[in-house]
Amino acid sequence: MTMATSVQIKDLSLNYGAVKVLDRLNLDIADGEFIVLLGPSGCGKSTLLNCIAGLLDVSEGQIHISGKNVTWEEPKDRGIGMVFQSYALYPQMTVERNLSFGLRVAGMPKPEIEQRVKRASEILQIEPLLKRKPVELSGGQRQRVAIGRALVRDVDVFLFDEPLSNLDAKLRNDLRVEIKRLHQRLKNTMIYVTHDQIEAMTLADRIAIMKSGVIQQLADPHTIYNKPTNLFVAGFIGSPSMNFINGDLSGGNFSTNGTTIPMGTYAFTGAASGKAVLGIRPEHVAVGEEARKMPFQLESEIE
Repeated sequence: MTMATSVQIKDLSLNYGAVKVLDRLNLDIADGEFIVLLGPSGCGKSTLLNCIAGLLDVSEGQIHISGKNVTWEEPKDRGIGMVFQSYALYPQMTVERNLSFGLRVAGMPKPEIEQRVKRASEILQIEPLLKRKPVELSGGQRQRVAIGRALVRDVDVFLFDEPLSNLDAKLRNDLRVEIKRLHQRLKNTMIYVTHDQIEAMTLADRIAIMKSGVIQQLADPHTIYNKPTNLFVAGFIGSPSMNFINGDLSGGNFSTNGTTIPMGTYAFTGAASGKAVLGIRPEHVAVGEEARKMPFQLESEIE
């Protein structure tokens, strides 16, 4: 069965003068899917998220959410909730007032506001914090409140713009787990921007690797890591990064500097003969006794 599409991006472009920030980008996101936009600084991932949110006007193309063309709709009319890197909490308000502010402005009845705030605070375990102000909270608590403010809106799509980048390593790890559990519980569509590969590999159903406003590869984490579609993706994913060796491919063998390596049944990206680049991840190299278990062994000296 084909899953319904929650968010659809069609030929989306955004230009700043002669600079193409997004270049005819296409992306279909299934209902309930967790998509991570991953790439180096300046690749266009946050720009794409802001276009989906309605915070930036596009130059060309269309954005559809839940089957509706929202390209020129106001952010409040798109059925999205957004969580920012900077928390964006009102310092003069309590946690409870921060959570309910947007609902009160929209004129929602008080009993429904109270019910939504109660549900969000229970899910995120911030009930003891409701009477505090942001200055009294830790970074992790503030981010939970920021997520809660999106959660009370009861939307179809959640957008996260590097929400954990201001937190220390332990808090990042804890909140990654919480966000994953939140997705499993709510089953909403989530689009998450990060430059952190661990976050991407941990959270995503699929990862969109971006460079220069173009999606280089869109696939599940296992495929992204083990079958990168090009040299950029291969070199970007992995820490330490992949090693590249230039050589020639012929008859199923890779040759470089007098050494020939049989490729076996490996499915090559590109032509099966001619100039080639062999990529080897550090964890696939062993030395000493461990090397005897490897499918290809090479005697050499390391100086």
